[in-house]
Amino acid sequence: MVSSKQYSKIISLHFSPDVVRRPMMYNLAKQFDLTFNILKARISPREEGHMTLELSGKEEDYKKGISYLQEHGISIQDVAQSITRDEESCTHCGLCTALCLVRALWLDEESRKVLFDNNKCTACSMCTRVCPVGAMNSEANGDF
Repeated sequence: MVSSKQYSKIISLHFSPDVVRRPMMYNLAKQFDLTFNILKARISPREEGHMTLELSGKEEDYKKGISYLQEHGISIQDVAQSITRDEESCTHCGLCTALCLVRALWLDEESRKVLFDNNKCTACSMCTRVCPVGAMNSEANGDF
């Protein structure tokens, strides 16, 4: 049984030129009672599009909305899968924490270690660009 409690997830969408001109986000809100916060987007009328957004609503409606997007040819990736950290490589220098606007990476003052909450991550990939030891990694879909 699917829960009716509030559910929220950050996802990455990739879509073809024929979908760009359709009101897909409007339909998510109107038909499935979902709210969305666009975190990052690159859309061109005659090219493919990419969008990272936080999608929220009842879990049942969320699943219906995701199915709707997939039925219309939009590929979806969970952003939490886009950015990963190699715990053994991390030297806990803290450089990444200065660039993480959503505080998915932060310095624990007691242990002096960098902590990472991939559920807060928006896959901006800034951490992957500045990590001096390459401990932060981005999958192909998370970097656009």
